[in-house]
Amino acid sequence: MKQLLLLIPAFLLNAFISRPIVKTGTSDIPICHSVPFPNDMSALAADPSFQSLHEAPLPMVYQGQGEKITFDTPDGKPASGFFLKAPKKSNKWLFVYQEWWGLNDYIKQSAEKLYKDLGDVNVLALDMYDGQVATTPQEAGKLMQSASKERLASITRGAMQYAGSKARIASIGWCFGGMLSLQTAILGGKQVVGCVMYYGRPEQDIEKLKTIDTDVLGIFGSQDQGIPPATVSQFEENMKAAGKKVTIKMYDAVHAFANPSNAKYDAAAAADAYKNALGYLKAKLG
Repeated sequence: MKQLLLLIPAFLLNAFISRPIVKTGTSDIPICHSVPFPNDMSALAADPSFQSLHEAPLPMVYQGQGEKITFDTPDGKPASGFFLKAPKKSNKWLFVYQEWWGLNDYIKQSAEKLYKDLGDVNVLALDMYDGQVATTPQEAGKLMQSASKERLASITRGAMQYAGSKARIASIGWCFGGMLSLQTAILGGKQVVGCVMYYGRPEQDIEKLKTIDTDVLGIFGSQDQGIPPATVSQFEENMKAAGKKVTIKMYDAVHAFANPSNAKYDAAAAADAYKNALGYLKAKLG
């Protein structure tokens, strides 16, 4: 079965207002679930036909705010991220998760946009590939395959330790990063106060979903053949069974519709999705 799952960097740009189809529906920090992240997308990443569906990201050099930081992790290996510190002392944090290319300049640019729009929030874009960045679909596939679920979980736990036990954390990510954003809510328990996932593969284990302590905002495309509407509907059912709330914003768009590098980029849907995501994050972190 041919799968169309375009994993290219998702920008957050203000454009036109769309008409979406909308459906509502170890450490000094509390880690509520000990099971590491699933890396359910690794099998797809190994498929050459899947890789051939992806165009390399357009060249771009980020020149803005922010700095690289390093922090300890539970597995003993240091991790890093791109950090934008709140202008005044704040316990509000936003974790930003990359797509399969890695922590490239597109993600840094998106992190800075969120930083400016949110105000007094510390924004940390996590480097889930430990310094490696892909420029071709083949490279990206290999990096995503090699990202062990244990290491992914350790990086997130280390970032939570870095933020501190008093931090109020929200997360956002696109596709591979959307999956990681949801897993952060599972790992973080009461410390995670918000979760935005753009067209990421949902967790299917209801017992894990029960550990989430926040409602979730899921942004998806009705024409997405990688994360199809049936998968999203099942996610809604699973969240309901877990006693958790999820709000789904379903746009008449394909996978990665929020990415201007995508040939099927939908500027109107992307702008409206960003408006919804930003409003949600402001409410959760405000």
